[in-house]
Amino acid sequence: MRKLVIFIFFLGCFNLVSQEVNCLVKINYEQIGGSNRQIFQTLEKALTEFINQTKWTNRVVKPEERVDCAINIIITTREDNTFTGTLQIQSSRPVFGSTYATPLLNIKDNDFTFRYNEFDPLIYNRNSFDSNLVSTIVFYVYTILGVDADSFSKYGGEFELKEAQNAMLQAQQSGIAAWQNVVGKQNRFLLIDDLLSPNLKTFRDVMYEYHIKGMDNFAANKEFAKQTIEDSVLKMETLFNKTVGNYLIRVFFDAKADEIVNIYADGPKTRNAARLVTSLRKISPTNSSKWRKLE
Repeated sequence: MRKLVIFIFFLGCFNLVSQEVNCLVKINYEQIGGSNRQIFQTLEKALTEFINQTKWTNRVVKPEERVDCAINIIITTREDNTFTGTLQIQSSRPVFGSTYATPLLNIKDNDFTFRYNEFDPLIYNRNSFDSNLVSTIVFYVYTILGVDADSFSKYGGEFELKEAQNAMLQAQQSGIAAWQNVVGKQNRFLLIDDLLSPNLKTFRDVMYEYHIKGMDNFAANKEFAKQTIEDSVLKMETLFNKTVGNYLIRVFFDAKADEIVNIYADGPKTRNAARLVTSLRKISPTNSSKWRKLE
């Protein structure tokens, strides 16, 4: 009996310190020739373990509360132990009272170069830059966690976003362009700089209101939820008016465009339905074909 109690105690402790992320990592290496492809499978396994077994914050997280995300790496070139490719970062969070998962991030990073020898340990030191592979993954994991936390409580992801910023600041010493402040370049520097900018906090306001006040109320009151989501999306226009080509607008609609269409393509019209379509066309013209479904 005493052994059973001890087992339950330790099981409870494990649950209390459960890791925060449930990440599916996939590496596509079809464009790479040669017979030695085991290295990609080894890396995929190593990254999966690194992301999912690391305790990223001091938050108490139950296993079912882990953030679902996916990191897809497409390798385009290889020269010995140096690899070049792209990253696709996706994350979602559950909607209260439903089985639906709403997308939060869908970011494509086209500037990803790293060095890796098979079985190299993946170790992150927050006070120095050692590996572009590790720093990039850490940066995006903290960004995922920060945006997720913002969707549950107002500015709730401040700690995680600042950790992403720290990863960026340490990585700047590498000289790699993706970490640098380059005018007109939508890269990792600009992403976290915008997310933490006091002048652009509207984005984080929208992420909170859209999800907590909108999506999480869908099951209980669909009309109220649709109106709330509409009002929050209209606030994105203030970001457009502040900075033309604002990266956060692209981040938002890359994740949310299809969902917005699904919400408003049918059912009763909301209060500002016509204004919503006009605003969407203005601030996200790349999705014009989708917005036509809302007319």
